[in-house]
Amino acid sequence: QVQLVESGGGLVQPGGSLRLSCAASGSIFSINRMGWYRQAPGKQRDLVVSITSDGSTNYVDSVKGRFTISRDSAKNTVSLQMNSLKPEDTAVYYCNALITVYNGRRFEQDAYWGQGTQVTVSS
Repeated sequence: QVQLVESGGGLVQPGGSLRLSCAASGSIFSINRMGWYRQAPGKQRDLVVSITSDGSTNYVDSVKGRFTISRDSAKNTVSLQMNSLKPEDTAVYYCNALITVYNGRRFEQDAYWGQGTQVTVSS
């Protein structure tokens, strides 16, 4: 059983900062890609940023220069530092990870999601 548990989020004024964290636990053999998605009310869930096991990152243009993803592979954690937040960053943020588990007979890779954490940017 694999779980992704998120922390952080909350209410912040425009221009402020927040830090999100996500920890993966369970019978994990390896983690390939980790990342953050967000979903605003009435919109689809979109990728914000991802990071591979070798540290390669992929940011959506709207957050480049403001958000920074980091990963601790030894602890199976990923964090998102969000600076210069804007009202349009308001959304539920979801942690995502591509994880390989060993079930005793074979290796299986699947995408796992956190429960989501609300980020609200408002004055």
